[in-house]
Amino acid sequence: MAAGMVVAGCKSAPDLTQAQALTMIQAKYDATAPTGAGVTVNNDGMVAGVTAKYWTRTTIYPNKYWADFTLTADGKKVLKLESGGDVIKWRPQSPTDKDFSIAVETVQANHLKARDIKDVQDGVGGIKTVTFTEGVDLTGVPDALVAIAHNPGNQLTTTRTANFMVTNGAWALQSIQ
Repeated sequence: MAAGMVVAGCKSAPDLTQAQALTMIQAKYDATAPTGAGVTVNNDGMVAGVTAKYWTRTTIYPNKYWADFTLTADGKKVLKLESGGDVIKWRPQSPTDKDFSIAVETVQANHLKARDIKDVQDGVGGIKTVTFTEGVDLTGVPDALVAIAHNPGNQLTTTRTANFMVTNGAWALQSIQ
């Protein structure tokens, strides 16, 4: 009789599919307040920003490679400086410095997007894990700023791992790392 109770008391966990995992991860992202996307602007991005009329050069310094740029009205509609204010202080180390950049943030706020869910893996203690790609959503961001965001120095996607656990007989998202 005791053996029958043990067998009857053991229920296997329901299957966790990739689609279910994706739905739970995206629901978590959608429940979080949307934010602007951080964009690193390198030299090519500075040129593109001038062309798009997001900023205009207001001061050039005697060394000819330092300059100040002020955000235009159009620029203020689509981005803000992470350092605050409306003046970009462009200060590379030399005229050939390819590493100097500034940080801006899109005014358009969006939720992160989950995609490219890999196979669900069994973890320790009944936990299941899944690896996926977390991506910045640039929907609603003007094409010129999207192009700047695709310049070197920007990380628009990150590989993450989500952990799931059975709660009240159903799989639930436990954490995203």
